[in-house]
Amino acid sequence: MLTNNFDPVAFSIFSLNFRWYSLAYIFGIIIGWILAKKYLVKNDEILKKFDDYITFLIIGIILGGRLGYVIFYNLDYYKNNILEIFFIWQGGMSFHGGLLGVVFASIWFAKKNNQDPYLYLDVVAIVAPIGIFFGRVANFINSELYGIETSLPWGVKFIKVDDLYRHPSQLYEAFFEGIILFVILLYLRKKFLMRSPGFISGMFLFIYSTFRFLIEFLRVPDEQLGYILLNLSMGQIISLIFLVIGIYLSFTKYADEK
Repeated sequence: MLTNNFDPVAFSIFSLNFRWYSLAYIFGIIIGWILAKKYLVKNDEILKKFDDYITFLIIGIILGGRLGYVIFYNLDYYKNNILEIFFIWQGGMSFHGGLLGVVFASIWFAKKNNQDPYLYLDVVAIVAPIGIFFGRVANFINSELYGIETSLPWGVKFIKVDDLYRHPSQLYEAFFEGIILFVILLYLRKKFLMRSPGFISGMFLFIYSTFRFLIEFLRVPDEQLGYILLNLSMGQIISLIFLVIGIYLSFTKYADEK
């Protein structure tokens, strides 16, 4: 069994602290950006606009991620502490909120340039697992979003939490939602990228949501919420919604290709 007592601060320059979580966002976006431009974007019109699109994407991730956390996970607190909504450095981001932010930003940008938003969203879907991987590893380093108690040999004691050995659910998510999902989408891109716009986006939603829903059975729910309905967490309920959307989108776009 392992012990986790990592410092969430990666390094400091004078009084400025650089946290692993912030670096995860930065590296995820940069690596995804480079891979997308070099290997995935084949449409010249999309390629010309892609650098401008990234700006919209970053704004969508940050605004959507923060507002998603506020609305989905801690609304009662922020209703009484409105100014703290803007204190992003204190933590509190929602993946599903960030995903919605990316969708809205992509639709706005594509329509502004008279383009199909799925041509952007499919590319983002393929590289998104890279950011998910870094983000979940950062969650592990921060001793947050940890799992339920376990006696398995790979259980981890999070010193900042308690003396129990727990499932490293963050690493489970990093592996399945990051590495495995990335490999699957890379395989699908050979046949469907550019030929069936929207299919890969749908498959991303379906596969990610399936992994997330299942792994959350091994994860402690958010303290301020607990279990919401039928012993399911908020993350699982939202994942079910996105899973249904992903199935619908995949089937309709696959049918269009036929």
